[in-house]
Amino acid sequence: MARRVLAVVACVSSARALVAPAVQPARAAPARTPRAATTPRAATLTEIETKEALPLSSVVLDEEEERRLKKERRLAAAETSLDVFVVGLSHHNAKVEVREKLAIPQDEWSESAQAIVDDSNGAIAEAAVLSTCNRFEVYFSARDARAAFASISQHFQERSGLPMAELRESLFMLTESDASAHALRVSAGLDSLVVGEGQILSQMKACYANAIEGAGGKVTSRLLNTAVAAGKRARDETDISKGAVSISSAAYELAAERAPLDLAGLELENARVLIVGAGKMTRLLLTHMASHGAVGRKCTILNRSYQRAKDMADEYKEGYDVDIDVVASDGDDSVAYQLAKDADIIFTASSAIDYIFDAENIGKLERQAGREKLMLVDIAVPRNVDPACDDLDDVRAYDVDSLKAVVERNTAKRRREIVEAEKLLEEEQASFRAWITSLGAVPAITKLQTKAEDLRQAELKRADKKLQSLSSREIEAVERLSRGIVSKLLHGPMSSLRGEGSTDDKKNTLSALKKMFGV
Repeated sequence: MARRVLAVVACVSSARALVAPAVQPARAAPARTPRAATTPRAATLTEIETKEALPLSSVVLDEEEERRLKKERRLAAAETSLDVFVVGLSHHNAKVEVREKLAIPQDEWSESAQAIVDDSNGAIAEAAVLSTCNRFEVYFSARDARAAFASISQHFQERSGLPMAELRESLFMLTESDASAHALRVSAGLDSLVVGEGQILSQMKACYANAIEGAGGKVTSRLLNTAVAAGKRARDETDISKGAVSISSAAYELAAERAPLDLAGLELENARVLIVGAGKMTRLLLTHMASHGAVGRKCTILNRSYQRAKDMADEYKEGYDVDIDVVASDGDDSVAYQLAKDADIIFTASSAIDYIFDAENIGKLERQAGREKLMLVDIAVPRNVDPACDDLDDVRAYDVDSLKAVVERNTAKRRREIVEAEKLLEEEQASFRAWITSLGAVPAITKLQTKAEDLRQAELKRADKKLQSLSSREIEAVERLSRGIVSKLLHGPMSSLRGEGSTDDKKNTLSALKKMFGV
């Protein structure tokens, strides 16, 4: 019986030792000689010869020292958890001529994100790229915001070729809670040129898919997943997308509104229309034109390859009883100009990097008498139409930045829905920020568990002589008892760190526990 009492005393002693940092006065730590900082330099021949003569034990010690330093660096990094950031430019603060210098096709998003991480020299841990006609943004996670921003700004400057001073005028940079709130607003369509438009949600899904397969990592991928879920919820639980228009439908509205003014009274439904490209933008454009019965007196799709455009034309023939001609350029740039001779309105929505129509060749077009006027509506980024075309006589050229007047009218109709959607996003934002804060508690929990286990083992070892006469079953019982006491003591603190609560509450709890247990 006395032996069992001694065992319990040892366990209680262990528990006291665990909370000791909170109740006992701190003892002065033994003085240590500070280690001089080492500066990398070239080794001399004498040093090399000396090093080669070192015994094996010294080499082993060097390897152990290197492992110890690596461990210290890992622990130091864990002390500062990752958070999310976003850097980019959009239609709010950058003109299309700047946006197009950074725009990249979707199939290159993953490669670009990986390059951003690789070029950062460790400053950026994870990254994901989102590139659309209205924005180029990089969502990333890092521990040192200043170093990360410097690295990514340099990457943008090298990619765009713009002077850093000029580029910074167009860039926005958001940190932590502002960055995550921005991602949610983008996905919900609240930050779009056309508020509530649906295409951005599919683009954010693609960004998330690229992130989980590429350089996104745990934190950035979680942000994008939350953004996609928030975007779906905003559309399901509000009417934010009801009556909303896409860039393509805004282009249709612009053309229908401006055609009589720019084409000497000619209405869109009576115009000869040429559409360059056979992608999503063209599909959306044709849907709005066909639903309004205004595909023009004659409509032609010009695409690099024939079959994709032919399939699209057949689809609208079947669904809307609309006849659409199809022409394949097969890489011949002159085909576009040949078709332009017979067009009144040209919509461009291709993925071409260079101009399809430049001012010099448009100015040389031999057009029919009485039909000299031409309207160009360019909804591609990078742009397909040389902006200098707008300076030509009888030619009016519009790009995506020209759609803002149309967009503002549609946005005003959905003010109430915007407010409702923002309330939903606040809930999703709070949930994500609580998760981010919980990541910061992981190192503290690990340290707390390690310290408790070390104290438990130390107390058992101190009572080793008193426990020698115990049987193996009794020793095992003491082990279970001591682990149980430690586990119950830690249950409350760790539950507080892992449980639900506001971000501020979690931060306060974490700070208090660090001070209380000295971790």
